[in-house]
Amino acid sequence: MNRLNEKIAVVTGASRGIGKAIALRLASEGADLVVTATTLASAEKTASAVEKLGRRALPLAVNVADFDEASALMKETLAQFSRIDILVNNAGITRDNLLIRMSQEQWNEVIDVNLRGTFNCIRAATKPLMKQRSGKIVNITSVVGVMGNAGQANYCASKAGVIGLTKSVARELAPRNIQVNAIAPGFIKTDMTDDLPDDVKEGLNTTIPAARIGEAADVAAAVAFLASKDADYMTGQVLHVDGGMAM
Repeated sequence: MNRLNEKIAVVTGASRGIGKAIALRLASEGADLVVTATTLASAEKTASAVEKLGRRALPLAVNVADFDEASALMKETLAQFSRIDILVNNAGITRDNLLIRMSQEQWNEVIDVNLRGTFNCIRAATKPLMKQRSGKIVNITSVVGVMGNAGQANYCASKAGVIGLTKSVARELAPRNIQVNAIAPGFIKTDMTDDLPDDVKEGLNTTIPAARIGEAADVAAAVAFLASKDADYMTGQVLHVDGGMAM
């Protein structure tokens, strides 16, 4: 499929896992990519994989929690490609701990990257998208932003905040033909879940109606759909890619 032919997509947190899978799926459907990571070397690895698919790629090191860096990201995208068609806010971190033991630093760091970072990138992209009178924003939230999870008060709060942000921005930008949606992945196979003991993985499977941990490709496919014209009449939605966990 070439649903995204000639589109320019910005994907944050694209060095590995879900973010990298998203970048490669969008490239496979015809988009050129701007990929960010916390280090240039990490971003360059994904950019190289995108270029092997025959698409252009611009790697950038960006701390999305910094408003100036998020603004510079969009300015550089416009300088290189003249437009922004798709923004995927995937960058995120965890600093898990029980609430009673959670430090202020652990709370602030997660909120800053996951929620403030999403706001920063949306805010920086809004003006060029409004001028174009078209665009797609896809925010990656989480099933635990809906359900909650012990030991992740900071992460759950940040991802619940992303849902509220998504719905508010969707209402503001809908008149300009800009669709803003979120995807809430469940447990997805990544480097982090690969390191879990087998008995923990089996325990996770019992909480998932589909009886398996998802793949990054499952999330990437949903992003490609929301980024395409197939989803032109969808905005303010939270699409669950979680094997049925949040039913």
